[in-house]
Amino acid sequence: MIRACLTALCLASALPAWAEPDPAALAEAAAERLDSAAAALSKADSARDRVKALSETLRAYEDGLEAMREGLRRVSLREAQLANELQAREAEIAQLLGALQSMSATPAPVLMLHPDGPADTARSGMLLTDVTPALTDKANLLRRQLEEVSTLRGLQQNAVATLEKGLDGVQQARTQLSQAMADRTDLPRRFTEDPVKTAILIASTETLTGFASGLTEIAENEAPGSLPDIAHRKGQLQLPAQGVILRRAGEADATGITRPGLILATRPRALVTTPTAATIRYQGPLLDYGNVMILEPRAGLLFVFAGLDVVYGKTGQVLPSGSPIGLMGGQDAEIGAILSQADKGAGAEATETLYIEIREDNVPVDPETWFKTGKDN
Repeated sequence: MIRACLTALCLASALPAWAEPDPAALAEAAAERLDSAAAALSKADSARDRVKALSETLRAYEDGLEAMREGLRRVSLREAQLANELQAREAEIAQLLGALQSMSATPAPVLMLHPDGPADTARSGMLLTDVTPALTDKANLLRRQLEEVSTLRGLQQNAVATLEKGLDGVQQARTQLSQAMADRTDLPRRFTEDPVKTAILIASTETLTGFASGLTEIAENEAPGSLPDIAHRKGQLQLPAQGVILRRAGEADATGITRPGLILATRPRALVTTPTAATIRYQGPLLDYGNVMILEPRAGLLFVFAGLDVVYGKTGQVLPSGSPIGLMGGQDAEIGAILSQADKGAGAEATETLYIEIREDNVPVDPETWFKTGKDN
């Protein structure tokens, strides 16, 4: 009986190898990124360019929190995988433990004796010589898997404190950035907005096309010239916020409506930045788009970002590339919600939508001709 049990265990296949990156290492690396962001936040007040430092800090927090969510997702999936595999092999594990206990309780000379004589005794000894290392390997594998489950559960418990600090830090960074933007006086201005003409234009506008056509009418004392051409950067610009493309240009929504721009799903309160140096042509509420930021990187080219909750800057200002232009709406997820959604796919908390439209000579073009989106990857 023992011989049959040992042979069956040795022939059983080992657990499949986990091909994904180590979930524990991902979660620990994410915690380190959040610690680095906290250190950067403490230094931002003394930075020469406070707005830039705070923008980079806020992005670092967003990166760290995103990495932590992904790490927790991998941890949760790995723990579930291990639990399922161990449960599925419960009978095999019981046999393994029984065989090991039987071998450890029987003296080695007695274990190798066989009632059919010396020849079978020799064969029994050779079998045990072959089987024992395999049993030991399986026992070591089981121990490592049980230890991994314990480590993964510990990481999930420790993640609560890490997330608390990260969410508190990202909120502080947003508050300080908003104040720094309000205090900023160093940006050049290409023109001054005429508030009366702006109000008239908004009141008479029924479409984004009509509004874009009349933007030059609201400018006073506009300086001649334009920003440098960026045609060479076509297709290489980074999207203005972290997120996933929910709908591409020309794709119909649930009601069958199509728009010439793309819709980017972001997490609540995500930072939105300008992908290139540009003049603010308009910022504020418009039609049914919510808060809108219209940027002009060069003459005849407009970037339209709609759906923001907070917008920064003043019409006519010239922004350096990567400057913050606003924040998305919504509220940061509670820690409990983050943990409960850990086993769901990436992007489960991307509840806000940013509409991105690009107009060349007042004609909409596919934003993916300008932005790097991985469409062709």
